[in-house]
Amino acid sequence: MRFDKFTAKLQAAIAEAQSLAVGHGHNQLEPVHLLLALIDTKDTGIKALIEKAEGSSSRLRDGLQRQMDDLPKVSQFDGDVQPSRDFVKLVNLTDREAQKRGDQFIASELVLLAALEMNSAITKLMKEAGLSRKTLEAAIDSLRGGSRVDDPNAEDQREALNKYTLDLTQRALDGKLDPVIGRDDEIRRTIQVLQRRTKNNPVL
Repeated sequence: MRFDKFTAKLQAAIAEAQSLAVGHGHNQLEPVHLLLALIDTKDTGIKALIEKAEGSSSRLRDGLQRQMDDLPKVSQFDGDVQPSRDFVKLVNLTDREAQKRGDQFIASELVLLAALEMNSAITKLMKEAGLSRKTLEAAIDSLRGGSRVDDPNAEDQREALNKYTLDLTQRALDGKLDPVIGRDDEIRRTIQVLQRRTKNNPVL
C-alpha cells in the first residue's frame, strides 16, 4: 500500500481504523475497521454521502459494529496490527475505482464503492442498508461536481466549498428556490445577453 496515493482524509481514517483494531484487541486490520472509522469521522462526509445515496448510515453502522464485535480477539496482544488480505483487497479495489475516474489520489468515498464490489459480508450489510452501486455513484458524482481528485487535500477543499457556499443549481433542481414572478421580460433579456458571442458578461 502506498500511503502517498491516499488523500489526507483517507490517511487519517486508516490511522483511526488501526486505532480501532488496537482498542479491540485485533491483530489484523480489517475492512470493517476502516468503514466504521469513515462513518464515525464527521469531517469525511461519508455519513451524509450514504444518506444522499438513499441508504441508512445508522443501519449500516450498527451492522458493522456487530461484525467488528464478532472478530476474534488476541489474548496476548502485543499491539502489532497488520492489514488482512481482505483489507488489501479493499484498498486495491479502491485504487482501481480511482484510476477509472482519472484521479491522482484515492479519496474516502471510493472505499464505499470498492466495498460494494468485494462480495463479502460487508457488501451484504451495505445492500441491506439500502445502498447500490447506481445510487452511490450518482451521489459521488453529485458530490464531486465533475471534478477529479488531483490533490491530497481535495476533500478538505470540497468540504469548505460545501460549508461556505450554496449550490443554487442543485437547489433549483430540488425545487427549493422561490419562483420568479412578473419578470418575464427581464429574464428573456438576460438570456439574450448571455447567448451573445461577445459582450456576454454573466455578471451583467
